[in-house]
Amino acid sequence: MSAAETLFGDEHVRRYRETAGEVGHIWKRGSKILLLTTTGRTTGEKHTAPLIYERDGDRLVIVASKGGAPEHPGWYRNLRKHPEVEVQVLGEKFPARARTVHGGERDRLWRLAARQWPPYDDYAKKTDREIPVVVLER
Repeated sequence: MSAAETLFGDEHVRRYRETAGEVGHIWKRGSKILLLTTTGRTTGEKHTAPLIYERDGDRLVIVASKGGAPEHPGWYRNLRKHPEVEVQVLGEKFPARARTVHGGERDRLWRLAARQWPPYDDYAKKTDREIPVVVLER
C-alpha cells in the first residue's frame, strides 16, 4: 500500500495541500480525491474534508456516504445550510455551489460514483437513509 493510500482525515488534507494533490489525489483502489471546504452550520468556521469524486461533464460528483452510518456526514449538513463551498482538485482551487440531486439524476450519478468506488453500494445496504449524491458546480 502506498503512502497516499494510508492518508485519512486531517493528514490527508495537509499532504494534499502541501503537494498540490501530487500526494493524496489518487487514493485507495485508484479513486480520485478532492478537498471540499464548507462553512460550519453552527460555528461559521471553515472545515475541509478529503472526498472521493467523479466528473460528470463540468460538474464534480460527491457522495455523502459516511461509510453507511445512520446520519449524514458533517460536511453534508454544513453545505445544506451553506451551499457555497470551496473545492480543490490537484493544484486548482475554485468556488462552487453544492446541490443535492434526486430522482433519475441521482440514480445515474450514483452509478457513476459507484463504478469508481464500489463500496458505496455496500454502504447503502447498511443504512436506512438515502445516501445523498451532490454535484458541485462552478
